[in-house]
Amino acid sequence: MTQQPAAIPGRFICIHILQPVPYANLNRDDTNSVKTVQYGDRERTRVSSQCWKRAVRRYFQNTIGQQALRTRRIGVAVEKTLREQRQWPADLARRAGQHIATGSSIKADPPSNDDPAWSTNAMVYVPSTAIDELADIAEAHRDQLQAAKDMKKGGKSILPTDAIDQVLRSRNGVINLFGRMLAEINDAGVDGAVQVAHALTTHGTDIEIDYFAAVDDITDAWNDTTGSAHMGSTEYSAGVFYRYATIDLHDLLRNIGGDLTAARELTAAFIEAFVLSLPEAKKTATAPHTIPDLVHLTVRQDRPLSYAAAFEQPVTADRTGGFAAPSRQVLDDYATAASRLLGGRGLLTSGWASLETKDLKGLGNRADSYPDLINTAVTTAFAQGDQA
Repeated sequence: MTQQPAAIPGRFICIHILQPVPYANLNRDDTNSVKTVQYGDRERTRVSSQCWKRAVRRYFQNTIGQQALRTRRIGVAVEKTLREQRQWPADLARRAGQHIATGSSIKADPPSNDDPAWSTNAMVYVPSTAIDELADIAEAHRDQLQAAKDMKKGGKSILPTDAIDQVLRSRNGVINLFGRMLAEINDAGVDGAVQVAHALTTHGTDIEIDYFAAVDDITDAWNDTTGSAHMGSTEYSAGVFYRYATIDLHDLLRNIGGDLTAARELTAAFIEAFVLSLPEAKKTATAPHTIPDLVHLTVRQDRPLSYAAAFEQPVTADRTGGFAAPSRQVLDDYATAASRLLGGRGLLTSGWASLETKDLKGLGNRADSYPDLINTAVTTAFAQGDQA
């Protein structure tokens, strides 16, 4: 049974996470340096929302069994499908891919030295099933493609633009949740139901330079010469990150036509993915595979509320030298103060799960595990919606 999106007006689930990350570089800038931000007059290590969101999306796709494809080389994907799965001749499959790439409302770039294939000049973001659907369009026009010529700059595709655009408008749970920007095709844009903040450390951090050298095994075995075959340096840092995201349940329901069952499944899967995913940069050199130290979930009916301001004054290490315990306390204190300041307005429920042994009363009801915490939050959020 489905309901209209208006069943949950202004309903948000906010996800607050504290996660210690050891010596790592989860997200590099264009010079391979650790990304940072100046906050509270201290430099913090930062992981961009785009970086962590990609890790979340990959985890989320595996959980729900749906895949989405982001690419400019949609024609190449169709060409490969026709050639390898449908046994088309290579030259005909290549021509079909050219006409697919140039046949939508999106302008296409001709081959270049950097890219030998026709590519759309805007990224398309479609369910992975769209490749087969576009291949079906080529199949339906195989005779015309055989009679056509290879695409030239300024040429016009012989394939129907409306049919290709319709496939590029298609979406699945991944796109309905994360959204899509595609202005070139009418009605193809989708407002994302999730918002993800840049992660930043709760305290100031120092960037460390790791000098490394690689030895040539043959040279070393022959004792031919001394020294290394390659030398270099890489930046790393470590710290306790505050991570935040929110899900707009009204927007999600609007995107999926009011299907409450699907919305519950997508919401639970996203929260799990956000809690357990980790960017993979430098993973073979650092293996920084920690889990969150604390996860706090709130369901609000007024507006999202981030607790990033709790760490504008950088946390100082406790007497044992750690940042995790004082970060948990600062988060609890801030949540308590914010709730008091707002007069409890808008908060439907809150809960937390953590390695912490103390009771953090400002974070609501304690759960024994992440799955229990997620289930309680999602059930409460949508049960409140059913009664609205």
